[in-house]
Amino acid sequence: MPLAASIQATQLSLRAGVPGGTRAGLTVLEPSGRKVVSVTLDAEVRRGALSNSDSETIAAAAGMALQQRLPLVVVLASSGADVFEGVASLDGWGKAAKAMASCSGIVPVVVVSYGLALSGPALLLGLADAVVMTTEAVAYVSGPAAVAQLTGQHVTSAQLGGQGVHARQSGVAALVADDVEGALDAADCLLSYLPDHVDEMPPRRASRDPAWRTTPQLRDLLPASPTGSYDVRRVVEALADDGEFLELRSGWAPQLVTALCHVDGRPVGVVANQPQSMAGTLDIAASQKGARFVAFCDAFNVPLLTLVDTPGFMPGKDLEWRGMIRHGAQLVFSYAQATVPRVCLILRKAFGGAYIVMDSKGMGNDVCLAWPSAQVAVMGAAGAVQILHRREDPETQALLAVDYEATYLNPYVAAERGFVDSVIDPADTRVAVARALDLLATKRERLAARKHGNGPL
Repeated sequence: MPLAASIQATQLSLRAGVPGGTRAGLTVLEPSGRKVVSVTLDAEVRRGALSNSDSETIAAAAGMALQQRLPLVVVLASSGADVFEGVASLDGWGKAAKAMASCSGIVPVVVVSYGLALSGPALLLGLADAVVMTTEAVAYVSGPAAVAQLTGQHVTSAQLGGQGVHARQSGVAALVADDVEGALDAADCLLSYLPDHVDEMPPRRASRDPAWRTTPQLRDLLPASPTGSYDVRRVVEALADDGEFLELRSGWAPQLVTALCHVDGRPVGVVANQPQSMAGTLDIAASQKGARFVAFCDAFNVPLLTLVDTPGFMPGKDLEWRGMIRHGAQLVFSYAQATVPRVCLILRKAFGGAYIVMDSKGMGNDVCLAWPSAQVAVMGAAGAVQILHRREDPETQALLAVDYEATYLNPYVAAERGFVDSVIDPADTRVAVARALDLLATKRERLAARKHGNGPL
């Protein structure tokens, strides 16, 4: 399908007479009818080389999105700055990048990458709130030739920056589609959870799925063994209206699930530990993924629901050397900064520092719920006994571990101290979450007067 045919007819064109392969204007997405400001870079025109005028069109579209308070959708394929224009094309790219950065946190920015995105234009993907890549998309800053020259490693373009790489290893791609038409549908679906701009609340949709629907299937979800795994997405499915949710970055850091859904018609951002992958432990990628998603939801007034089942942070010399402290703090910072309604539900394990960073009461959640199966403690029974009673024989240690588990590994100790607001029957989970979100719908926080926070980027 031709690129132009994949996009609904533009209602109002912007800089239509300027030569080049970039077109912009006010556009209606299908099937929702959502109005957005769109920019389309056609890869068939000079292989998508980004001229100064092309960049100025991108900047003008971003300016219109800010002025009209509408989402910005960029359909991008570019071989890089136009070498025939020299430094002028580089300067133009800088203007485009600055204009897109100015949209951050004010209007949603979605980039659809459908072909090559090389060098500077590839960095535009990193400025977006979400990137949808087609199966043919390739994006990298330095190409295979440069990699081979510098490192001696020979890789193909797909191995270096194909959509599979960005969906599973870099985290650049939030969603993947077969073609441009499918990518625009995915962008439309994503925007359905978001407001047009920061000063609006997300649109609430009518639902025939009642808020008082019980979830008895969750009673049997957890395995008998405390180390057994299960799919936390079944919890999300049970809580969501009609069982529908949109998972973002599903292939990257799969031990943490980030998804958008509706609960009683309200858009909700879900952050959940996934026991099926690495037992739900947190590492650098998971911390970055969670931090990015929490900041994204907070920027556009989407309430947060955090589902906790994690034994802690993943240990390892390599992780520590790569900056586990700094990257783990990114998740801490995002939750600490978030002002949207925040509901935390502890499903099973909530140990140590990982319990704290997964939106604990100390981090400022508004409502903290727990299932009777929740284990809130500094560490598991075996680890605690090894520290407290390491001189005892194995048989005695086993008995002490059983006693420790019965005494401390339950949600009631935390509830007595106010760290858990309510211990609920899993069958009542959707009802409790819906009530909490309804109670918090009018929550407002006054932000501190400062230029900006200086978080651990």
